[in-house]
Amino acid sequence: MTTSSSERGVSLGMPELPAPAYPDEVRTRLEADAREIIARYPDSRSALLPLLHLVQSEEGHVTRTGMQFCADLLDLTTAEVTAVATFYTMYRRKPSGDYQVGVCTNTLCAVMGGDAIFEELQEHLGVGNGETTGDGKVTLEHIECNAACDFAPVVMVNWEFFDNQTPASAKRLVDDLRAGRDVEPTRGARLCTFKETARMLAGFPDERPGAVEESGSAGPASLVGLRLAKGETAPARVVHPRDGGPHDEQGAAVHEPSPTEHLSSHDAPQETSASDPAHPAGPTAEEGE
Repeated sequence: MTTSSSERGVSLGMPELPAPAYPDEVRTRLEADAREIIARYPDSRSALLPLLHLVQSEEGHVTRTGMQFCADLLDLTTAEVTAVATFYTMYRRKPSGDYQVGVCTNTLCAVMGGDAIFEELQEHLGVGNGETTGDGKVTLEHIECNAACDFAPVVMVNWEFFDNQTPASAKRLVDDLRAGRDVEPTRGARLCTFKETARMLAGFPDERPGAVEESGSAGPASLVGLRLAKGETAPARVVHPRDGGPHDEQGAAVHEPSPTEHLSSHDAPQETSASDPAHPAGPTAEEGE
């Protein structure tokens, strides 16, 4: 006895129709930008990554139309473009929010509280990994290392840093994003939407007045090694050692920001995530204790 394909749960269906083209006005505008990008490279196919960011800046994710557009301009097959668009996690394959909220759950951030932050944000927002809130404001995802381990646990919003987070500070952050309140990263320029970020990643300048000048550099903790290499004897210190530095009335270490340290309005209180030995996500005992 044989079974039909429908009985086996296999749907043959109709072949997928070709991707619809961009409207003429949109294609003309995007093509002008794309030609500028392609001209930067000796081999046109090297422009594929920034071109994918360009089409993502148009619709907020990489659509079949966007991939066909890239393939046409670079003389590639859609399979070649799709292979790249599906490999890199910075390219979204479905509609997403104005703000991509990424919680680092790699080793150090995870043990310092990143796992707890991610779990509580899922419950607080009512979404799972890679899902978007009903108002279209926030897409939540867990992400791999963002090279900010010295400020763990770290949350990123559209690739801008929010350092030393806790579940409470992270929930306050997403609430402010959804309410349209001003949100200031710990480091870098002021926030913009995901589409605007994608255009910058395509290689176009940030045209917001003063945004480039205010972006600053790496945080003090990240620059300690550089200062030591230059022979400086008193590098800025972000967290006091456990057995020294100022303490409060209860004996807990007190964080004193250096003159160059920028604290976001959404940084968690330092003692809860970085300098309180009694905190569950804080430092462990010294080896051998």
